[in-house]
Order: sequence, then structure tokens, then C-alpha cells
Amino acid sequence: MTDAAFRKLVLSYWRLRGRHDLPWRKHINPYRVLVSEVMLQQTQVPRVIEKYQEFLRAFPSFRALAIASTAGVLKVWQGLGYNRRALMLQRCAQEVTCEYGGTLPADYKTLQTLPGIGPYTAGAVLAFAFDIPHPMIETNIRRVYIHHFFSGRKEVADAEILPLVERHLGRIASARDWYGALMDYGTYLAQTIPNPNRRSRHHVRQASFAGSMRQIRGSVIRALLEGKRFTPDQLARRVADPRLPAVLDALEREGFVSRVHGRLQVHEG
Repeated sequence: MTDAAFRKLVLSYWRLRGRHDLPWRKHINPYRVLVSEVMLQQTQVPRVIEKYQEFLRAFPSFRALAIASTAGVLKVWQGLGYNRRALMLQRCAQEVTCEYGGTLPADYKTLQTLPGIGPYTAGAVLAFAFDIPHPMIETNIRRVYIHHFFSGRKEVADAEILPLVERHLGRIASARDWYGALMDYGTYLAQTIPNPNRRSRHHVRQASFAGSMRQIRGSVIRALLEGKRFTPDQLARRVADPRLPAVLDALEREGFVSRVHGRLQVHEG
């Protein structure tokens, strides 16, 4: 497929069937974009839509999120999983508020110095918040490129895909629209063909949630968000798993949980 034919295919899909009504694609500003990008990490779009709107009602700006209690942030986040994302998002808001006057930097390297922002999120913020083009790859983009440009290949590396992404991005008027189109077309491919990402060198099958450390962590946070302070023994009766002490140690190190007079609670920082 030629580059021109590829661009035409993706943009035609976008015009006819793109998800233009997603809430983070309307009323765009850098804060809203960052919240959506963090929520969409490892969480499906339908689950994010409701929580995104609830989160913005509770914390409509970097400053509002920065000064909120950790418990308050985690309560709103409940249902999305991967609670560490919420903690990093709040820490990012605090740094943006304190160091940048509440204005998110529009610079790729600077963005990556903020808590919870890695290479992909930095690129996504540039594209969706500022319409600044920067080559990036996520699961849907990877799926599209492997399907159309690496037919029959296995162990396709992202380093092989990125030059194509960059080449096509250089011929596009709007980075925001192009990446939205790629992601929506990739979602369509996921529903209609065997997953090309299985041919990626970076493909990792997601571990089961049931019985995982993530499940224990979530159970601990839910219990503590009820507002009761537990002794370790009381919590052990509530979350009966021999891995609980290790989970509590990790949650304390990460700033989720603190001990006050021998009782456990969500950190109030």
C-alpha cells in the first residue's frame, strides 16, 4: 500500500466512523487531555467515559486536583483500577501547579520529567492538547501499522514502525486528527481481524486479575476508603491473603497508606 493510499484509508474511516463525540475530544484543554490519557492506560474506553466526567466534576483543574486529599482522589478513581495512576496524576498536578503556574508545558522532554508521564503520554499530550506532531506508538497505532505494512512478519519491533509513523505524520495537517483517526481505525481492526499485535516483539499477554497482587491492593484500598482505620490484624481478617504484609509495605512506600498510632489508613497528604 502506498503512503497516499494509507492516509486516504485512515482519514476516510475517521470522517465516516470516527468517535468524534468522545468527551475528551470536545472542549479540549491540556488538563482534560492529560486526565483522559492517564485514564485510558490499560482501561477500555466505555469504562473511562463515565469516570472521566465524574473526575472532572470533582477536580476541574490542575489546582483542584493538586489540593485534594489522596483519599478523595482515590474514591473518585474507584472502578478504573491501577490506582497508582491516580496517585501519579495528582503528583503531576501538584508539580504543574507549583513549578509551572498551573500551565502544562508543551515540550516533549519537559513533560517526561513530570510524575507519571512517559514517552507515549508526552507525545499524546503534545498531539491532542497542543496539536504538535511527535512520533508515538500505542496499541492501536501498532495494530494498524503491523496489519498494513508488516504482513506475514513476526517479532515486529517498534523501532521499525516509528519511522513510518514519523513519515506519515509529516504529511498530515493536524496531528490531533491523524492520531485520533489511527486509534479509531485500530479499534475497528481489533473488532474485525485477528490481533496483529500478537506479531509485535513487544506483545505481552495480560496476566489474570483474579488472585493477583493487583486484586489484593485494590481490596486494601477499598477497605480503607470506607473511612475506618484498621489494625493490621483487622485488615488481615478482611483481606485474607498471606501476601498482605508485602502489599501493605509496598502501598506505604508508594504513598497510598500510612500508619497512625498503629492503625492503617489512606494517606492524607
